[in-house]
Amino acid sequence: MIRDITIGQYYPAQSPIHKLDPRVKLFATLIYIIALFSYKGIVGVLFIVAALAAVIKISKVPFKFMVKGLKSIIILLLFTACFSVFFTQGEYTIWEYGILHISDTGLINAATMMIRLVLLIIGTSLMTLTTTPNQLTDGLEKSLGFLNKIHVPVHAIAMMMSIALRFIPILIEETDKIMKAQMARGADFEHGNIIKRAKSMVPLLVPLFVSAFRRADDLAMAMEARCYNGGEGRTKMKPLVYEKDDKIAYLFIFAFLAVVIVLRIFLPVNLGNLIFR
Repeated sequence: MIRDITIGQYYPAQSPIHKLDPRVKLFATLIYIIALFSYKGIVGVLFIVAALAAVIKISKVPFKFMVKGLKSIIILLLFTACFSVFFTQGEYTIWEYGILHISDTGLINAATMMIRLVLLIIGTSLMTLTTTPNQLTDGLEKSLGFLNKIHVPVHAIAMMMSIALRFIPILIEETDKIMKAQMARGADFEHGNIIKRAKSMVPLLVPLFVSAFRRADDLAMAMEARCYNGGEGRTKMKPLVYEKDDKIAYLFIFAFLAVVIVLRIFLPVNLGNLIFR
């Protein structure tokens, strides 16, 4: 299960998506999220799925590698869906028992929410899988550079995000090592009820937090020893410059957004009211 977490990992490949400017991918992810939570009807979701599938194909990232990241949040997805199904009132009640009831609106909301969460995780993980943490930091800092005029510490925010992304795979590997060490000593993380599993996680969390704080302290000492003082006056080894492919990618992004808006206006919810809201 720990190995199935793909958030923050980078998948090296030679693809047009990998070569794009990180600012393009950040903007594309933002537009994708906006489109994902604004579409209406089955036509809209099919168009978004088709566009996402095309980008995944171009990125050369194995689809199985991306899907396995959903295993780590399957419990959250099921909990969200069940909460929406049993506690949402609608026009037609299918089943009712006490405070629990299943309605048509609850089923529609649960299906819509599940689809949006799955597509959100796959789409956003594609950005981290095709962009290194350094590129994300540079792209975020360059994109939000205008906030420096109102004294917002953009470089510090970008650096914190970069460090957090770098720590995710490190902590995942550390967690896997601690789990194997505890299992060799007789610990059981896979059997028993929820309370028993929660108690069995204590011997895992304590050394993990100790290791995380130790790594953070080592990183802080290393940055201080190198006289790191933020982004003011610093230069880039590889300055970000838009290429021809980046400009073409922007055209595709705006075209994608335009199609989603058109589908929302002219093909609204009534086409998929049996499944989607």
